[in-house]
Amino acid sequence: MKKLAIVINGCGGVGKDTLCQLAAKHFSVQNISSVTPIKELASMCGWNGSKDRRSRKFLSDLKRLCARYNDYPNRWVCERYQAFLASEDEILFVHIREGQEIEKFVKSTDGRAKTLLIRGGERFVRRTKSYGNASDDDVENYPYDYFYTNDKTLPEAEMEFCALLSEMLASCPLA
Repeated sequence: MKKLAIVINGCGGVGKDTLCQLAAKHFSVQNISSVTPIKELASMCGWNGSKDRRSRKFLSDLKRLCARYNDYPNRWVCERYQAFLASEDEILFVHIREGQEIEKFVKSTDGRAKTLLIRGGERFVRRTKSYGNASDDDVENYPYDYFYTNDKTLPEAEMEFCALLSEMLASCPLA
């Protein structure tokens, strides 16, 4: 069975989660985020789940600290990647924002994981020029393997995005 691990990234609101949900209609999918364990830690520190500018900076800073201290975010993602390899699922979407963290994960998979940047197209208007944290502000600053412009209707995007995933799956080294 072919397996595909994809680091998926893009500015907030471009439809990453929607595209992952559409893919799950056609493929057996797992969808994880490297910020999930950080959110659990942040909750213990009093974070209430909000996504305002201050909270996003707090999560970004906390993730950076954890990465520097003991590489916790990457270790957490790699554990899920190993579980994915042992599963019956075909595609693992891994949401990672920071270029250094993307690179670490790709290296942890011996280069097998592919990277995909989602862009919003003309209909997408970025709400802000800066989110005030490196995690969100620098998503374009990585040499991604694939790009997808999410500028279609949902049915069109579903067909086009799943066709891209089929191509990626057919050429992937994980079996």
